[in-house]
Amino acid sequence: MSTELLQVRVERKHQEAQDICSYELVSADGAPLPSFTAGAHIDVHTGAAGLVRQYSLCNPPHERHRYLIGVLREPGSRGGSQAMHDEIRAGATLRISAPKNHFALADAPYSLLLAGGIGVTPILAMAEALSAQGAPFEMHYCTRSPERTAFRGRIAAALFAPQVHFHYDSGDAAQKLDLPALLARLDRRTRIYLCGPAGFIDYAKATAKAHGWPQEQLHLEYFGAGAVEAAVLEGDRPFEVKLASSGMVYAIPAGSTVLRVLSDAGVFIPASCEQGVCGTCLTRVLDGVPDHRDLYLDESEQAANDQFTPCCSRAKTATLLLDL
Repeated sequence: MSTELLQVRVERKHQEAQDICSYELVSADGAPLPSFTAGAHIDVHTGAAGLVRQYSLCNPPHERHRYLIGVLREPGSRGGSQAMHDEIRAGATLRISAPKNHFALADAPYSLLLAGGIGVTPILAMAEALSAQGAPFEMHYCTRSPERTAFRGRIAAALFAPQVHFHYDSGDAAQKLDLPALLARLDRRTRIYLCGPAGFIDYAKATAKAHGWPQEQLHLEYFGAGAVEAAVLEGDRPFEVKLASSGMVYAIPAGSTVLRVLSDAGVFIPASCEQGVCGTCLTRVLDGVPDHRDLYLDESEQAANDQFTPCCSRAKTATLLLDL
């Protein structure tokens, strides 16, 4: 896939819900945009201090004339969502990557789509795709309140509206998501797609595991790394990384990350979210044992200890030998 950035124009900005705006992006030169599949995201270069953030595409995947993204204003924003909300208006130009997909739909007799908050964006594209295919599915959308529920009007007008169930934290207990009961009635061949904040994902994963759901039937994508922070955590210790290509050794102090130290030393590693969510900086480990703190690799991938995310993960051994 080409790494060349695309120039797009913000055709329309719309307030979808409290603290959530959608942005309709069109090609700056009028050419069709690269195709994408449901679950795909793009890297958006906001122009604010070189920030790059990832946003899922939530329009129907057959469309080539536009991309639609939804952006939540994060209270603890490091600049990305704040810049999008405060500085990006209709008519603005942005640089974006071509679509990438680490969260694609798989063939299944039935699909369960679970969205938490702004995690609805890739889930909505999945609902559009499954509906267009005539594939059986149901979608459950959990938010704090109706006022914080993006794309309600669009969903209500969709052909698949009867297959969508809304659940609000602010509502009565009867309408809240009863995930154990939902999983109990589904065939184990059902594919489950989860997207939302870390707490939402962790609850859904734990519930599925408790009900004996096959791990390979769960597909997930996080929005926000939750507890994963670059700040010093209790018990952090310094360690070293050695580069296989040059033999150079770099000390990683407790208060910094591998990505930051190597970047300061002129060693380039592509990165985007810097929270262990996107996998852009994933690096091969040739020797040593990583201390995985990402939300990108699954349990089996972490257990293999042959790759890690240098933006947030550390080391359990004194040295990591990296394929750099």
